[in-house]
Amino acid sequence: MALQEREFFHEKAETKPATLTCPECRHRDEYQVHWIRRTKKDRLPPGADERDGALFGKLRNYLIRVDDAVVCRQCQRRFEIPSHQSLVFL
Repeated sequence: MALQEREFFHEKAETKPATLTCPECRHRDEYQVHWIRRTKKDRLPPGADERDGALFGKLRNYLIRVDDAVVCRQCQRRFEIPSHQSLVFL
């Protein structure tokens, strides 16, 4: 049985600052955005087959954004973070 992708990585929660602009009031501010850092393990997990080994060789470290929206500090409206920044390869 093939392993799931999460079994090839160590996961760690992170918070990074991001400068965002509210689309309603145009207030620009810095917000703390939550991310999950996935770092590739140094060796294959037990129970891996040939296909898992081939996949493991191609994997890279990356960040996944957890927060989808933030609340504006001036007008208190909730707005979405642009989706083109949801996955970052390291």
